[in-house]
Amino acid sequence: MKENILLVHLGALGAVVRSTALLPALKRKHPYSRLVWVTQSPAHELLKGNPLIDEVICRPDVSLHPLTALRYSHAYCVDKSLQAFRVAQEFRCDRLLGFRADSLSGAILPANPEAKELWELGLSNEKKFFENKKTENQLVHEALCLGKYERDEYQLPLSELERHISLKRRQEWTEREAKKILLGVNVGCSQVIPAKKLSVKAQRALIKAVQRRWKGRIQVVLLGGREDVSLAQEIGEGLDVIFSPMNQGLRDGMISLSACDFVLTGDSLGLHLGVAFKKWVIAWFGPTCAHEIDLYERGVKVLAQVSCSPCWKRFCDHQVMCYDQVALEDLLEGIEKGVQWKSSLSRPPFREICT
Repeated sequence: MKENILLVHLGALGAVVRSTALLPALKRKHPYSRLVWVTQSPAHELLKGNPLIDEVICRPDVSLHPLTALRYSHAYCVDKSLQAFRVAQEFRCDRLLGFRADSLSGAILPANPEAKELWELGLSNEKKFFENKKTENQLVHEALCLGKYERDEYQLPLSELERHISLKRRQEWTEREAKKILLGVNVGCSQVIPAKKLSVKAQRALIKAVQRRWKGRIQVVLLGGREDVSLAQEIGEGLDVIFSPMNQGLRDGMISLSACDFVLTGDSLGLHLGVAFKKWVIAWFGPTCAHEIDLYERGVKVLAQVSCSPCWKRFCDHQVMCYDQVALEDLLEGIEKGVQWKSSLSRPPFREICT
């Protein structure tokens, strides 16, 4: 080991999962380093056991953590927040990259010239919504000066025990028909932008349409967190669905999602977990920017049919919401493409026979 490097990302759960795509580039840039990632609860659960991370620190412990006594060659501050910058200041770092705060006003500023592009997107809806064509992965990668962008995949491994539980759960869910495809429907989202989830009516209509069209080939599994239990019960009442365990924490939710073949979700944690586990993802977008998300050719993006999208509004007073204007047929077409994709994976490779 030749250096210590620090990554500060406290942000939303989905964003933390997405930032695991930075890890291969960080290791390429700093091959002989100890990587310390500072985050906050419950995001630290997502990072457990990651072989590319040497230490995960949960934010309340920062000031008393023994690793603050070390010197760090680089600190990478991903969040555009005063809180994240304050955390980074707890460590002795030679160079800060990403974002910092003005010491007088607290205004968030780029810490280095390369971060200016990403910083400016936060100041201009025109640039963020219409001019920018880069994914968030690429924007953050370039802002942190991590070299040539190589479109690295998310890095979110399960433990051997978790993989075993996931396989067992999958077997239980498909026991009625061995060839059945599991479609995980992520029923909820965080409360920051509540319009990122479909209505109960829309989700019930979707499930019924799936069951009519694929008649036993596809089994719907409802996915979510503790806060989604009652919502899932309302959505699945009277329907042939499987209720995944939703009250056993983030890691167990990861296990349930990894047991599925496809994931249908809004722009939320479920989307990023689906990408991380290399599932076929049917992602719909209303308030947020579809072009910022990379599905790595394993999925489709369905846009709400509204002129005001994206908006990134936390609250909306429109009488008809964007989540009520997501075309059911487009979602079903995304599932059909997933069926074709899964079929292509199981098909033996073509071999030319010479006589």
